[in-house]
Amino acid sequence: MRKIFKRYLPYLKDYKLQYFLVFIGIVLTVSATAATAHIMKPLMDDMFIAKKEEMLYLIPFGLVGIYLFKAIGRYVQTVYMNYIGQHVITRFREILLEKMINLDMSFLYLNRSGELISRVTNDIERIRYFVSKMLPDLLSESLTVISLVGYTIYLNPLLAFYSLVVLPVIVYPIILIAKKLKKYSRRSQEKNADVVTRLTEVFNNSEIIKANATGKFEMERFGVENWQFFKINMKSVYVGSIVSPMMEIVGAIGLAAVIFVGGREVYNNNMTVGEFSAFLTAVGLVFQPIRRIGSIYSNIQDAVAASERVFEILDTQSKIVDGKKILEDDITHIEFKNVKLKYDDSYALDDVSIEIKEGQNIALVGDSGGGKSTFINMLLRFYDPDSGEVSVNGTNIKEFTQDSLKHHISLVTQRIYIFQDTLAANVAYGQEINENRVNEALKLADASSFVSSLENGIYTKMEEFGSNLSGGQRQRVAIARAIYKHSSVIIFDEATSALDNESEKRIQNALDEYTKDKITITIAHRLGTIKNADKILVMQNGKIVASGNHNELLESSEVYQRLAGQFEK
Repeated sequence: MRKIFKRYLPYLKDYKLQYFLVFIGIVLTVSATAATAHIMKPLMDDMFIAKKEEMLYLIPFGLVGIYLFKAIGRYVQTVYMNYIGQHVITRFREILLEKMINLDMSFLYLNRSGELISRVTNDIERIRYFVSKMLPDLLSESLTVISLVGYTIYLNPLLAFYSLVVLPVIVYPIILIAKKLKKYSRRSQEKNADVVTRLTEVFNNSEIIKANATGKFEMERFGVENWQFFKINMKSVYVGSIVSPMMEIVGAIGLAAVIFVGGREVYNNNMTVGEFSAFLTAVGLVFQPIRRIGSIYSNIQDAVAASERVFEILDTQSKIVDGKKILEDDITHIEFKNVKLKYDDSYALDDVSIEIKEGQNIALVGDSGGGKSTFINMLLRFYDPDSGEVSVNGTNIKEFTQDSLKHHISLVTQRIYIFQDTLAANVAYGQEINENRVNEALKLADASSFVSSLENGIYTKMEEFGSNLSGGQRQRVAIARAIYKHSSVIIFDEATSALDNESEKRIQNALDEYTKDKITITIAHRLGTIKNADKILVMQNGKIVASGNHNELLESSEVYQRLAGQFEK
């Protein structure tokens, strides 16, 4: 726990004023609690036994004053504890998401989306307890215990010893319970991630579930994860619930000792009835914060486990190290020099060398797994080569910042990403919306006709995944997005697969003029999409096995002849 606290310390330093106000609230609350015990002495000795008439007025007013101070202290403490907690987790959500977004693609591929969502939502929410409740509550309850114990010692040291000697006995079992709870909490958080992952898959694949009538099958799979989650949580309940009853028993033993020893002190005239009443009240009050401390310490383990999972992500180092140079000029030259990249035991790219110049239209063809997508991913720096070099404008892309490099590259993939925003915002994604540019981009993407039929035109709100558009319409929006970005390199990865031949031809004709001074790289399985490319690269097993234009390859490459035959089918 000390290690986790040190990790939070740099963030908590930003809340010095708020923690000071929380401390003021704690002091008011603790003082009022101690005063509650102390007022029992004049209540018994002066009001009931001595029957001093003025005490009939002073004691009630004193009690009202004590609880007024306690109420103010509680309010100040609660408000600023929650402010700190809510503010910290809001910051941490952004910090964690920013870290995840900036980690390399291999991290995002290897970790399930449900797992990552769980860490940003569930785990972050759990650490709110750590920063907004644990620290102030531990301080508050500890100060309450110290003040009340000090008061009992002041009243009667011998009686205080007998009444509080049981406290050390309960510390060791609480520590053991806390270790168990931490283990269960971590397992619970991991299983929660499994549940979120299963839900994410269900909602993201609702069409295929409906089409195959596999709702019952998916419910069975979800049920397995859901009930395992229940069992783990109940283990935490079984163990964690021991603390409170154990503290009740210890408290009863302590009070029994006080009544026995204190009664003898009163009988022997070593204490007044008022002093004994004040002592008994103080001891009764001291066991409440001690019980809460035990409960807090147990619950902390949940927050500590969540914090460890969060800091695991924050401590993860990206394999892709950002360069320092800013790529300001348009990309006019791309070169792969003996590039190799290995996945597990096989090469995704094997000694690939190619030059691409401004104005060229390059097509990549080959069987599935041949290395076409990896070729594109290398240019986008989703991965770095194991050996060799990828350069733009004569400089290794590792020397450039990733943001400045990707600013010059537009990517359109077969998988279309539509955000829940207006159509215009989707086209101008990440940039300021210029209505004229949006309309021009949509026109080049052959999307003007369907956009004009939408209720609010380019300001129509897109539903999740663009479900209010057809597949072909979504692809047009994606192409328009690439055009709007106005990059010097445009990459089409099966970007027109959902379009009919006529639509594809219209878009290609419009793009031919638009891309004449740009570098265009295309992956496609339609002959019409690639046959007019300046150069076609035929890829197999990570190698470029042939290159040339369509006619040259039909004469020289058996692999391309086979692929061309498949394209025409």
